[in-house]
Amino acid sequence: MRTFLIIGNRASTKPFSLNDLPGAGRMDILCRCVSQALFLSHSIRKDVEVFLLLLGQPDPPKAIRISGGEIRRMSPDERNIGGHIRKALTVPCSAEWREVHSGLWVARMGLKELLDEFEEIYYLREDGEDIRRVVDSMDSPTFILGDHLGVMPEDERLVEKHAKGIISVSPLSLMA
Repeated sequence: MRTFLIIGNRASTKPFSLNDLPGAGRMDILCRCVSQALFLSHSIRKDVEVFLLLLGQPDPPKAIRISGGEIRRMSPDERNIGGHIRKALTVPCSAEWREVHSGLWVARMGLKELLDEFEEIYYLREDGEDIRRVVDSMDSPTFILGDHLGVMPEDERLVEKHAKGIISVSPLSLMA
């Protein structure tokens, strides 16, 4: 299993307009990350889970979990993925995962609670060790990455404390 946790620093925590994904705290970036993590040319990666940590207004934090092996009716376009996220935000949530529909859950969790759910954590950052040097030693990695703002300093300290390592897929900042 491969897991991705994307931190949306300003991502809306209430239902938003699908006509303005960037205006919902750059929800377009999170949708792109979900698409890149889950989808192949004509298939979906069944062994991948994506967690989105939404920290924007008006009701942070909220976490959304998408399981590639269970999700139904999701296509790789931003609008469709945004529709799933928007639907999850209409469901009342607590500290326990609540299923919205097959393969999609929502909970009221912050970064600390999410990090406690993972064992093999790697922080993706441009100045990290080249992933090609460590990929063979990974069993069930969880990759932590930020949105267009990166990971805020206080969150970064928490991630670094839990991370097995800081790795890089490129010395350049990549979007999705």
